[in-house]
Amino acid sequence: MVAMADAESLSELRPDLAWLFLSWVATFFMVFGGAVPYIPQYREIQRSGNTEGFSTHVCLVLLVANILRLFFWFGRHFEVTLIWQSIVLIFTMLTLLHLCCDLQQSSTMSTSRHLFTDFDPKYFWAWSRFLDYIQFCLSFTMVCLLVTYLLIDSQVFVETLGFTAVLIEAMLGVPQLCRNFKNKSTAGMSVKMVLMWTLGDIFKTAYFIINATPVQFWVCGALQTCIDVAIFFQVFTYGKGAHEKYS
Repeated sequence: MVAMADAESLSELRPDLAWLFLSWVATFFMVFGGAVPYIPQYREIQRSGNTEGFSTHVCLVLLVANILRLFFWFGRHFEVTLIWQSIVLIFTMLTLLHLCCDLQQSSTMSTSRHLFTDFDPKYFWAWSRFLDYIQFCLSFTMVCLLVTYLLIDSQVFVETLGFTAVLIEAMLGVPQLCRNFKNKSTAGMSVKMVLMWTLGDIFKTAYFIINATPVQFWVCGALQTCIDVAIFFQVFTYGKGAHEKYS
């Protein structure tokens, strides 16, 4: 009888352990999966020695969106997994920007320098030093901190902050979409990156729905997936041209 009871307990425990394992895997993927697509793009930029095919405005979109998401959490708590995801993505975008700045500085012969502290709209996000991008991020964070502190008790502000964060994130692929359209080529863009974007956004949207996260998140995921598909359409449209360059 004791053996039968132990066997029944073990059979009941196995599904729980399997579900716990899958839950940990999903959490790990959510935290680090968003950064993985930028590894092939980072390697492509290193290999080619130029940043022409990659829009650094992708970094701008993700930095702003994830900083706003962190402040959204203070007004409406959601899964801590998404907080860690934002932190990882912020560091990933800064790493990618650092590489782009180094290559641009080494390749340009111009003696003119464009600094964040010049406050020249013409050269916004086209500064000469990596330090200027750090200054922008810190300044933007301080403004968000002040506004959130003053309006944290307003439900309208909190919900607007959340929608703004995810709407900006949903526009992630738009700078790359526009860059490809302008160049009439996807040369310099990592197709692997876009493929990982698409798979990640599909997984992310399903994760948001299953875990009943705020509606802002899964709407963002669905919109991102549509933009990913549009970029893939550009790969097949422009990829047969003379500038074809797959990674």
